[in-house]
Amino acid sequence: MKHQKIGNVMTSDVVRAMYATPFKEVAALLAQHRISGLPVVDDDEKVIGVISETDLMLHQAEQDAGRMRRFRLTRAARRAAAKAHARTAGQLMSTPPITVRADDSIARAARTMAEHHVKRLSVLDEEDRLVGIVTCRDLLKVFLRTDEDIRAEVIDEILVRTLWLNRHALGVTVTNGVVTLDGQLERQSEATIAAHMTRQIDGVVAVVNHLTHRYDDTQLRPAEPAVHGVADDWLRRL
Repeated sequence: MKHQKIGNVMTSDVVRAMYATPFKEVAALLAQHRISGLPVVDDDEKVIGVISETDLMLHQAEQDAGRMRRFRLTRAARRAAAKAHARTAGQLMSTPPITVRADDSIARAARTMAEHHVKRLSVLDEEDRLVGIVTCRDLLKVFLRTDEDIRAEVIDEILVRTLWLNRHALGVTVTNGVVTLDGQLERQSEATIAAHMTRQIDGVVAVVNHLTHRYDDTQLRPAEPAVHGVADDWLRRL
């Protein structure tokens, strides 16, 4: 099963800054291109940090309140104080940068954004050089897949290639991204695999599982003989 890659949805024309880029130029770049953040790169196009609108706002806020906060000694306070006096992108940026690779799946990028509470990620190539930017809006493009396209992938990748079934062995309908599976399979494990794999397909909103099975093979003990099929590897991963 092929997941859509970040490289297919990212923006390749990346607005970026260098370590020595002046503060006002960074602000101008964000305003001119109507973006909320940008990466900071070195001379080898390696990402060394990232700047967001929040960093610029913090710069102004800390300058205004600097006198009142000059005695704070916490790590966060020291970072905030440093940003208040930042004159370049390198002094203003946040590190380490959160990045993904162009050949990572969209699902992985979404998890990374959720874990780190960010809305944009720098995309790197095999040599760790900047090749793109991916945003939350880019990731949402996966849900623009048509119902027909999703249905075709369920049939081709799951029924035919994984379970070795006839294309018409199960009923597969897709409405607004919701996949409904109907029919009977030989083993319960196969029904479990079919539903699980369908949920992993890009663009699937939900799965309505109406699949039944002839017998329950999930309770077999190791000493008992089991019927082996091409889906066994998938079952071990569930």
